[in-house]
Amino acid sequence: MAEQSKRLVSLDVFRGATIALMILVNTPGSWKYVYGPLRHAAWHGCTPTDLVFPFFLFIVGVAMWFAFGKYDHSLNKKSAQKVLKRTFLIFLIGLLMNWYPFWDRPFETLRIMGVFQRIALAYGLASLLALTTNKKQQIWSAAGILIGYWLLMLLFGGDDPFGKELNLVRKIDLFILGEKHLYKGFGLPFDPEGLFNTLPAVVTVLLGYWAGQFIQETKDRLKVVNELYFYGLVSLAAGVVWGAFFPINKALWTSSYVLYTGGWALVVLAFMISLIDLKGYQGWTKPFVVFGTNPLFVYVLSVLWVKTGYYMIKWNTAAGEKTNLLGWLYAHVFVPIAGSMNGSLLFAVSHIVVYWLILSILYKKKIFIKI
Repeated sequence: MAEQSKRLVSLDVFRGATIALMILVNTPGSWKYVYGPLRHAAWHGCTPTDLVFPFFLFIVGVAMWFAFGKYDHSLNKKSAQKVLKRTFLIFLIGLLMNWYPFWDRPFETLRIMGVFQRIALAYGLASLLALTTNKKQQIWSAAGILIGYWLLMLLFGGDDPFGKELNLVRKIDLFILGEKHLYKGFGLPFDPEGLFNTLPAVVTVLLGYWAGQFIQETKDRLKVVNELYFYGLVSLAAGVVWGAFFPINKALWTSSYVLYTGGWALVVLAFMISLIDLKGYQGWTKPFVVFGTNPLFVYVLSVLWVKTGYYMIKWNTAAGEKTNLLGWLYAHVFVPIAGSMNGSLLFAVSHIVVYWLILSILYKKKIFIKI
């Protein structure tokens, strides 16, 4: 990473805080007891939890700018190999995580897409644009994606183009992937990390890429902060206005959602640069810096642990009821301490602490697991 980026502790803090929040919202003690801000919006709308994934894709874009500096931001044999390899590996890891534990997941019903798969495809497509076009062409491409996505959703979504059942995202995934390979959490086969709704997520990555470029090329840090604030607020306002016609919706990753969450990402990053790098308040940042050094590794670890504790370590209680390790820990350790709701939150916080301890060991040994 370029020298200037190394001096910006805020970038590592932003990444680390995003990963920590991702673990917090994904690991409650019980999904029955979760505070509203730590839940996704039921459909339209945006909660703080709905900011986590786009924030991660945004910081992927920021990292892309610095990483592609060694290739002069152009497509050549080495840069193409890096992008293709990384895209393939991240997608494969996501697919294997969906499949785990393998003996309990027949391929005939395996969910093909997922969070890692979205990261892989959005990164790969955004990288292709970044390495083959100039800034002006990238902006026009991004605008074309967002407007084209809106129009296609509107034209081919039937009487309820932005509803759960008739939207074009679902139609395309049903046609290409098939009903058995889609997410079922919305009460019907529909994948929030599907194929078609990955296209606007490419723009989320590009927003981060442009932010990384601006941060590196602008020597005046105060100017960086002020302009990130300005463009962030403009993007936020544009997302809200567009949301009146194309609702802000994470599951569909609507164009208004891209602008709205991208605006928040710019504003939060501007605040962090101001607080951490300009004003020098860095004493509190170390835990987040540690989280930011091995982000994909800790996310994989968190998913595997939850699946192991839920699907593999289970037994029948003396009363003849079925339980598993995670359910037992929540009911017998955290509920007695803090009650159902706060115990569920404490369960998630405890996971953040444990993962931080693991990452701290890797950090001290300078072990950084990169894909």
